[in-house]
Amino acid sequence: MKLHYKILTPLLLFFACAAQAQQIQYHLLNTKVIEFEKTEWDISLSAPFVNPYDQQDISVDLEMVSPSGRPVVLPCYFEKGDSTRSNWKARFAAQETGEYTYHFNLRSKAGESKSNEGRFDVQAAAKPGFLHKNNTWTFKFDNGRLFRGIGENVAWESRKFENDKWTYDHLLPTLSKNGANFFRTWMCYWNLPLEWKKVSSTKRYRSTNEYFNPGALKRMDELVQMTDSLGLYFMLTLDWHGHLMEAGGWKNSPYNTINGGPAKTPAEFFSLQKAKEKYKNKLRYIIARWGYSTNIAAFEFFNEVDNAAFNKEDSILIPHQYITQWHDDMSRYLKDIDPYHHMVTTSISHRDIQGLNSLAYLDFNQKHIYKHTEKIPAIYPSYIQTYGKPYVVGEFGYRWEDADPKYAKEADFDFKRGLWYGLFSETPLLPMSWWWELFDDEKMAYYFKGVREISDAMLNAGDGSFVQIPVIARKAEAYGMKCGNKYFIYLLNNTDQLISTQVIIPASLNKFSVRSFLPETGKYRTEGGGRSSGKNITISTLGLQSKEARILIVNDESK
Repeated sequence: MKLHYKILTPLLLFFACAAQAQQIQYHLLNTKVIEFEKTEWDISLSAPFVNPYDQQDISVDLEMVSPSGRPVVLPCYFEKGDSTRSNWKARFAAQETGEYTYHFNLRSKAGESKSNEGRFDVQAAAKPGFLHKNNTWTFKFDNGRLFRGIGENVAWESRKFENDKWTYDHLLPTLSKNGANFFRTWMCYWNLPLEWKKVSSTKRYRSTNEYFNPGALKRMDELVQMTDSLGLYFMLTLDWHGHLMEAGGWKNSPYNTINGGPAKTPAEFFSLQKAKEKYKNKLRYIIARWGYSTNIAAFEFFNEVDNAAFNKEDSILIPHQYITQWHDDMSRYLKDIDPYHHMVTTSISHRDIQGLNSLAYLDFNQKHIYKHTEKIPAIYPSYIQTYGKPYVVGEFGYRWEDADPKYAKEADFDFKRGLWYGLFSETPLLPMSWWWELFDDEKMAYYFKGVREISDAMLNAGDGSFVQIPVIARKAEAYGMKCGNKYFIYLLNNTDQLISTQVIIPASLNKFSVRSFLPETGKYRTEGGGRSSGKNITISTLGLQSKEARILIVNDESK
């Protein structure tokens, strides 16, 4: 009996010490918890770890039961400290009102432990919530409100050789006050360089030995707060294809073995399990720190991944099955750890990656198009019919080489028609122009107002119902849409001369009125002389100046 006691005592002491080491203390910082707004906890614990950013080493989760009884699991993130005492954070946005119960769950090399249980009550808010896939025309907020995205790329803030004014602080308020509601931005080694220890082309960020770049963390926090105050939603692009190019960013990549990473080649970035585990750690951190933001509309894994997969001669550098399988693995994982179910996507330039468009956990597909803006309306139907999911033109432009001001007039015209082509096409996000600096210099932001006004009118008229209709307009480009009891017609004179045209719309209306909307001025005027003849209505001859656009709104007043 004595011997048995001597053997058991050290074991009891070990487990007692382990339990003490795993002790979790937490503090809810909010005095009031509001639906869809940030709720934050400080967490303090003692637990052994080597790398607090590696979930195989240590992880903390906030485990909740929602008012409806739904289990909710939220990753938490490390802030500072060591195995003796470390500080962590939980950031959460409730999607239900009422009482939540919760506890924190810690997993480390010392085992697993849970905190004491807590409770909090969530009050209703005016915010619409998170954006989700709805159909091929619209996204939908948690509260059921429909959304079509109108905006442009603001892929990065000014680099060290560019005008200092082109910052989020300047560009995003400009978009917001002019009616835009969406933009797209990148994480890369010169902008929001989350994983990059060595940065370049920037004076905003510094190289670091930290696991995540402190400057990127701070600026991303600021960006999320800024978008919330401005009512802007954005697509966050997590990687640029240049990160995987031998002549580009690969030499400084944190995934490259020469920098302590797991992969010898860009192909191994996609194929090796250790590289995938490292990427999953990044995704987990992003959801833990910024996932609460209702203004992050979508996560985009790669910008133009095909440009890393092919060389200039279109020979394959990275096997397509590696890229497709990687996107399948990462999109599944991201959906699993994200309690808010943000949308997930990736993009190509112009060459499809075999199997990529078919992945179930990519919510919408997208490509980029330059020098052929006129082809945008024809892009959507075949992709939608083939893959059954929304399609998006994430970038477009008059040129891809540069933003030479000598082409500004042509670029401005291209910018305008690209927006209207998108509004009259089956897509939830209108095409997003590139070269945001040029368009800022050209003061083009005003043009978003008119597009947004017509977009809102379409949504209101049809309550999300869109029916494309064929329109005949001699000499003019014409696109038509029926939304509820209204018909919207986009007319464009894409010639260098004044033209006159009649507009024939396939609609049987006994009584109707016609108004024109002039995008350049934002003004409306009444059009007269329309007549009905059987199954069509004809709107009398209209004059359009060279490159002029006009929107006709036909209202069915027979009911």
